[in-house]
Amino acid sequence: FMGNSITQGWANSRPDFFADNNYIGRGIGGQVTAQMLARFRADVLDLQPKCVVILAGTNDIAQNPGFVAIENIFGNIVSMTELAKAHDMQVVICSVLPAYEYRWRPGIAPAAKIAALNTLLKVYATGNGCYYVDFHSVMKDERGGLPEKYAKDGVHPTQEGYEVMESLIKPVIDKTIEK
Repeated sequence: FMGNSITQGWANSRPDFFADNNYIGRGIGGQVTAQMLARFRADVLDLQPKCVVILAGTNDIAQNPGFVAIENIFGNIVSMTELAKAHDMQVVICSVLPAYEYRWRPGIAPAAKIAALNTLLKVYATGNGCYYVDFHSVMKDERGGLPEKYAKDGVHPTQEGYEVMESLIKPVIDKTIEK
């Protein structure tokens, strides 16, 4: 699992899900897709997994490093995907989780940007032999954010949020490994 604090929190708060399924969490809090791309060789390729799950993009949209165009976020995720595929790995691209706001970056209004990025990711995944897992449409509320039951801070999932994510991702990973 390649990602940011959402992935890091998932592996830390739900260690049995990872251990029981032989999954490895490679989330680093605060990271943007360019940083993940830079460490993709060490954290994914060198481990030679059968499958990689990519859950990335929210910190780019939050403009943690400054403005990043959606096309560049998308391009970094595509680059990670192409590297994995070149190494005979199955790829699962996840939608960016819904967010109505980032408390640490007020005024960003991320909901529409996340939806636009997710559309690009879904079209790319389905057209390029990858799996796409849509956490966004299952977990979003009427504002396009995460309801409090899924994320107390509107971004980082609660136990209940991670359980929903697990119910969606595990069958897809199982399918990739059968392939």
